[in-house]
Amino acid sequence: MLRTALLALLAAAQSAPPSPSRPATPSDIVAAAPAADWREVRAEDVLMVTLAGGREVAIELAGDFAPVHVANIRALARSPFWRGASVYRVQDNYVAQWGLRDGTPRPTLPRGVVAKPPAEYEKRVPRTALAPLGFPDPYASAAGYLHGFPANWDAASGAAALAHCYGTVGVGRGGPPDTGDGTELYAVIGHGPRHLDRNIAVVGRVVGGIEHLSSLPRGTEALGFYKEPAQDTAVQRVAIAADLPAARRPRFEVLRPESASFRRWLQARANRKDDFFIRPAGGVDLCNAQPPVRRAEPRRAEPLG
Repeated sequence: MLRTALLALLAAAQSAPPSPSRPATPSDIVAAAPAADWREVRAEDVLMVTLAGGREVAIELAGDFAPVHVANIRALARSPFWRGASVYRVQDNYVAQWGLRDGTPRPTLPRGVVAKPPAEYEKRVPRTALAPLGFPDPYASAAGYLHGFPANWDAASGAAALAHCYGTVGVGRGGPPDTGDGTELYAVIGHGPRHLDRNIAVVGRVVGGIEHLSSLPRGTEALGFYKEPAQDTAVQRVAIAADLPAARRPRFEVLRPESASFRRWLQARANRKDDFFIRPAGGVDLCNAQPPVRRAEPRRAEPLG
């Protein structure tokens, strides 16, 4: 009964048009955002990971922040390297990790892949390069958005780092910083492990299909590894969206953090005043305010002649 009442209340709040007596909800603001406030993700920046059963995970790559790692990932996706790859680690409230399981024959790295890339963990930028969150962050001097990705900025170093939030994709590595070449990737499927910020190369975030990773069975071995290869989820294909036929190429749009719509959305997230909420929070966590993403229709081929 309580569940039914809650669902009805939330549905009513989301469907009713804003009025002087009902402030706009975050969903209202996103739905009303004009086309100019959205940025289309370039197909060259979308990594498509297809899991067993045709389940697709779409990742926006952060090439402006980690160019060497992202170039490696593009080269790997355009080669046969990941044939035989699988999701072999799913740690509850932490990460899902995929690549070639230990013991799987490891092919030669494709031409152009940097075997020991630099530690692209942070980038020196002026604080003004970030679209500000506008609320305190416990991990850094300031927080906001860099090229549309949640990020933090440190006054002592003058450097920004992409934040580990739900859906963040990073590069698995060993002890030394130069051991992460992009062949092993993970996605955060739990509460944002911000202690990893500035310690691992962040290469993007999931913009579609995170549920296909977060709903996988948890591994029973240490750190969430599966005990047996038979428990793994096979990776059927990895591709760059730009290489797919136009009819199958997904399109994603991100609400620009610099836009007026995003600023209104952010304030609404921090100060919910619709019917369900009794007291506005007065603030919002960076990882709970990731720029909204929407899926657009594939482009139609132009007729000839």
